Amino acid sequence: MDKKRTVVVTGLGLVTPFGVGVNVAWDALMQGKSGIGPITHFDASEFACQIAGEVPGADAPNGFNPNDYMDSKDQKKMGRFIQLGMAAAHEAVAQAGLLNVEDEALQNRIGVVLGSGVGGLPEVEAACDALKTRGPRRVSPFFIPSMLVNLFPGHVSMKYGFKGPNSSVVTACATSTHAIGVAKRMIEDGEADIVVSGGAEACICPTAVAGFASAKALSTGYNATPEKACRPFDNARDGFVMSEGAGVLVVESLESAQKRGVKILAVLSGFGQSGDAYHMTSPHPEGDGGKRATIAALKDGNTESHEVTYVNAHATSTPMGDVIESKAIESIFGPDILVSATKSMTGHSLGATGAWEAAFSVLAIQHDMLPPTINLEEVSEGCNLDYIADGARKVDVNAVVSNSFGFGGTNASLLFKKYKS
Repeated sequence: MDKKRTVVVTGLGLVTPFGVGVNVAWDALMQGKSGIGPITHFDASEFACQIAGEVPGADAPNGFNPNDYMDSKDQKKMGRFIQLGMAAAHEAVAQAGLLNVEDEALQNRIGVVLGSGVGGLPEVEAACDALKTRGPRRVSPFFIPSMLVNLFPGHVSMKYGFKGPNSSVVTACATSTHAIGVAKRMIEDGEADIVVSGGAEACICPTAVAGFASAKALSTGYNATPEKACRPFDNARDGFVMSEGAGVLVVESLESAQKRGVKILAVLSGFGQSGDAYHMTSPHPEGDGGKRATIAALKDGNTESHEVTYVNAHATSTPMGDVIESKAIESIFGPDILVSATKSMTGHSLGATGAWEAAFSVLAIQHDMLPPTINLEEVSEGCNLDYIADGARKVDVNAVVSNSFGFGGTNASLLFKKYKS
């Protein structure tokens, strides 16, 4: 078999509860800030969970204004998750130097793989309400395209003229990690030279909040102190905090990046995936699936466990999942591995979260800085690692693993390494 092509990262784009922009999010993480607050998208006063990580609006510093990325006509065709995704894609594509690609041969070699765990659920709610209260003729003609997951990569490809492979991934909370992994495989297999990859989510709406709360998945004990609600590995954690946003990475072959003369941010060295085949929502009690995904990523990247500096854990702040993941990480990397859960600050954006954390992993390599885990006051029994609870830490970062796990027992891990020219 021919040697696999080296895949590198050349662009990052983020929309988070801290606002629009990679630097905005990274600065907040370095300061240990929480992006969680009261829900304002709807009246949540009667809901068990009344908090979330909402993307700030146009009136806030670094807030999201859809007019910056699309005209009013196009906004009607796009659900909020697509709109947020377009902002993240713009930043990533701009950094990678791909805003104005006119060479058709290059256009044909640029793919787009972007997903969403839930897609346009608020748009479904609005259409159902219109149908029920005003009749079938009042359902918007833009309803269907506004909520379909694959319209996210569709709009990105149309806006920038990217004519390579165009598809979506939907694997719940592992969505964007899988999307980035699929992009890596596409490049290695020669289907594309460059792929825009990641995910977006915007489902802070009554149906989603009520549904996750009914499943006992959301935090309900910190409505009065939302900044303390997301507390991975802490003994007082009581569920995850839902967020919205988007994350996009531009990945490409090393040869392509060198030919174009763009800055290489990191090497996307490994991708691993697995299935638990165990339970609809609960992870395997020994962390078997997640462990195998991480080991597969290491093998794919021809990397030994002792070479990894840091793990960005999936760690959603659920009572069961955090301990299981911590034990699995320890079994692979030993007791000295550095781990943190950036969800303690960002909350959990479902289908976008893997791309957020992949970007944070690349930034950790770029800056030789590790983000902290906040709200870790009393470490839970069974969690025996260094979770960087004392603030951001300066460390020589050579290799990072980023984990994502989803309902249905779907697991994915990415391995990033420092680029050495």
